[in-house]
Amino acid sequence: MAYVDPSEFATKLVDSGEQKVYMSTKDTVIRAYMAGAILALAAVFAITVATKTGSPLIGAILFPIGFIMLYLMKFDLLTGVFTLVPLAWIDKRPGVTFGQMMRNWGLVALGNFLGAFTVAVMMAYIFTMGFNTDGGAIAAKVATIGESRTVGYAAHGTDGWITVFIRGMLCNWMVSMGVVGAMISTSVSGKWLAMWMPVMLFFFMGFEHSIVNMFLFPFSLIMGGDFTVADYLLWNELPVALGNLVGGLVFVGLPIYYTHAKTSAARKLKVKA
Repeated sequence: MAYVDPSEFATKLVDSGEQKVYMSTKDTVIRAYMAGAILALAAVFAITVATKTGSPLIGAILFPIGFIMLYLMKFDLLTGVFTLVPLAWIDKRPGVTFGQMMRNWGLVALGNFLGAFTVAVMMAYIFTMGFNTDGGAIAAKVATIGESRTVGYAAHGTDGWITVFIRGMLCNWMVSMGVVGAMISTSVSGKWLAMWMPVMLFFFMGFEHSIVNMFLFPFSLIMGGDFTVADYLLWNELPVALGNLVGGLVFVGLPIYYTHAKTSAARKLKVKA
């Protein structure tokens, strides 16, 4: 594992954010679509493992496989561009305007949703044999998750909304550490290890990831979950996405940028002879 010092990869984070703004619409959407689809498959895989083994920890240990695959292929999640693109805007890179940043976020969110929704429909179809059976224990588990993370939060009103927002913050704190981790080593094994650790933590702790939820909640609704699209958007997707934005930027992107890319001059001390 060839370690890269933070002072070296800090500039790469800003460069990466700039590159994503200049990426064509076609490439942005395709890469986002594949990222959403792969992460959705990883989520249903982890839930399947946890359900069949009775061990949520094993599911959490294996979930990062999807995250690692999509980042090694340079596909993009909304949670990642939430952290990277604002750094290029703050750094005043040419052409990186607020409008261009919002364009990137919108296209990535669209691609992520389409990819995750595609997998949700396919998994619902195969679990139910073409919607002819009830889907079994795994489908029931996902439906329960959908209900508890929408109407479950709604039952607590404002406190529930704030709770899911904070869970979104904590999630992208860890996920963005995985994004940064991919740059902290020049070897594939080093990147793999650096990404695996924080992503496993977020999944096991039940933090909220806006793209994982783009799979979980449509799948749950298809399987008959007892909540509405409005419940999902108001009590989950909106606060989670906002929490993901704040968590990734405040706890990862900005600290690295201001202390490693914009390091202040060292203090000068008077040394007594």
